[in-house]
Amino acid sequence: MDPVPPTPSLRRTPVQQRSADRLARILDACAELLDETGYDNLSTRAVALRAGVPIGSVYRFFGNKRALAIALAHRNLDRYADGITHRLAGLPSTPWQPVVDAVLDEYLAMKRSVPGFALVDFGVPAPPADGPAADPNHLVAVRLTELLSAHLGLTPDAALERAVLVAVEATDALIQLAFRVDPAGDPGIVAETRAMMHAYLARVLG
Repeated sequence: MDPVPPTPSLRRTPVQQRSADRLARILDACAELLDETGYDNLSTRAVALRAGVPIGSVYRFFGNKRALAIALAHRNLDRYADGITHRLAGLPSTPWQPVVDAVLDEYLAMKRSVPGFALVDFGVPAPPADGPAADPNHLVAVRLTELLSAHLGLTPDAALERAVLVAVEATDALIQLAFRVDPAGDPGIVAETRAMMHAYLARVLG
């Protein structure tokens, strides 16, 4: 079972396995419908129908579709962190470049295979309402700083987190470009993105 998204958008945390399974089905249905209809046309009623649950079950967990999408984004971030952890388990701490490659490769793998990820990766397609700390890329940077620090034996201080945040912002923009050029991700742009990450992060990881 996937961990329950640790987000204020979740009205109630499921305790029983049956409730947790129902929540997972609701999030899966949300992801599928995002690919089919887009975020603007997403509705809680359609999600309930696709998940095979009463509409009341959706509202038991979520107040609206934005809260539903936020929970999906948090689940995606958990899965991303888990995927990176799995990749890093097979890598030594030096050299650091393959470690950075693992971070990018896991994102690319999710971009290509996870339902709904094109529209809701780690945040909903709208500005965060709760300030910079709720910004999706900030949340990603915090998580990546923890993972990289633990694997590379670094101190997870503010300077490292700031550098990782800048790398995340730049990489996000470039990967979006790669997938606009080619639905599978333009290989040339992906290669340039990888080179950019290596060059920029060398000053804090090298």
